[in-house]
Amino acid sequence: MTNKADVVPRARLPWDLHPALTEERITACARLLARGRTDALAMADSWAGDDAWSIGCRAYSFSRNRLRRAAEAGRYPWLGVLDETHHFVFLIDGVPVRFFRGDAEEPSKRTLRQQESEAQQLALALGGNDAAEGLMFRLAVETGEEGEVTRVVFLALRGEEGRVVCFWPVPGVVDAPAAEPQPRGARAGRNDVPSMQLPLPATASTSRQRRAAEVERLAALR
Repeated sequence: MTNKADVVPRARLPWDLHPALTEERITACARLLARGRTDALAMADSWAGDDAWSIGCRAYSFSRNRLRRAAEAGRYPWLGVLDETHHFVFLIDGVPVRFFRGDAEEPSKRTLRQQESEAQQLALALGGNDAAEGLMFRLAVETGEEGEVTRVVFLALRGEEGRVVCFWPVPGVVDAPAAEPQPRGARAGRNDVPSMQLPLPATASTSRQRRAAEVERLAALR
């Protein structure tokens, strides 16, 4: 007979909390976030004054924009945006999720703040039952010394103390393909355009001929 004390409860997975939170969908969102940060790092210019703060702001904006553009383009029918402000909240088939950069095991107080619209949307997604009380879903983007993404973790947290309900490292994010290359024309800058020599206007050509003739006439008089 098995001792009840020896039974370890199975860790809860995202789709245990809501069927919309599938591995495929969460992985797609995590990859968009990672690509946004990769793009920001690629544009960093320390000589021009970029530092950890400016790169971090750009990375957040780029990652947010990746999700927003994918939702607007209909790339993922289940992806939406609830709040486009700096409190950015996106939707996975109606379930609200936010993201942050930092240690998944130590979310900050700011991370644990929940906007009213987010709480209302989650209550709606969960059918208005008590399970939504104080619950929030987050994607933690963990980074290395150079700012590169090392791991993305899906978190389900509850209450101001941030009690962990679900801790699920998203697979396959770090090895995800790089950002899609843009068309050559979109990347070309002003200095990339080949120079073009315009023909001299007729008046300029005539003026040059007159000056040459005058020089020859004066030379003949010497």
